[in-house]
Amino acid sequence: MNQIERVAIVGGNHGNELTGVHLVKMFQQYPNLINRSSFETLALLGNLKAIEAGKRYIDKDLNRCFTNQGLQNPQLSSYEDTRAKAILQILQPQNQPSVDVIVDLHSTTANMGLSLIFCDLHPFLLRLGAYLSSINPMVKIFINQESREGGFLRSLCELGFVIEVGAVAQNILNAELFHQTEQLIYAILDYFEGCNQGNIPQINSTLTLTLYQYIGTIDYPRSDRGEIQAMIHPQLQFRDYQPLNPGDPMFVTFEGKDIFYEGASTVYPIFINEAAYYEKGIAMYLTQKQQQVV
Repeated sequence: MNQIERVAIVGGNHGNELTGVHLVKMFQQYPNLINRSSFETLALLGNLKAIEAGKRYIDKDLNRCFTNQGLQNPQLSSYEDTRAKAILQILQPQNQPSVDVIVDLHSTTANMGLSLIFCDLHPFLLRLGAYLSSINPMVKIFINQESREGGFLRSLCELGFVIEVGAVAQNILNAELFHQTEQLIYAILDYFEGCNQGNIPQINSTLTLTLYQYIGTIDYPRSDRGEIQAMIHPQLQFRDYQPLNPGDPMFVTFEGKDIFYEGASTVYPIFINEAAYYEKGIAMYLTQKQQQVV
């Protein structure tokens, strides 16, 4: 692995996710908190107008605007498309080194705890995930290989990833999750510092890492007109990363009728009942639980 020279910590890609917004503001005010001797750390706010308005976005989801096609299309002129191009110039300036790592801070209304979301099984990121989960069992690793093509900010560099924390309501600060995220960021920066200095933080030489691999998404049951006909079942609510077995209740209709999971094998749902995903037609993500030696 080459030296890490520039790290970007980005908060507020979604303007109503206040954990990342206020961590970045704190880091901008007190840069010594994230300064390390062997690399530069940039703290950047994402969707400035949405942060000011207390909304997820103004015209469209900024965290879907980082496709190559969109970034190279001058005809796209929404606020988020324009902001995505500006962020690209900050993170990948012409004739200057691009950032080596993007740490994209998000919060969720789902009970995700401290989740790291990777685009792929990059060995460096897997070792980072193994180290972080070894020092904090709350850390979970979600691999979504489909997301590299989804226009996410983290796809702008090879070592881009998301920290997703929850459950916390939109436009709300949760002090416990705020400080847990803060400490996780410091551990990540210290890990990078150790790698640069040839002193990689020690974990067991053959550590088995638990991964949750993306399978797909499930929408709410809907009518022919697209109206939601059922809710997340109470037995499933807040059970992110817990097993959902064939025959387990998944939804309940407004009349009280249970709808059961009909898959052939056990899955592990995450992002269960995420508020921002109602408009995207997503009730939850389904994952497979896997073990990987790193």
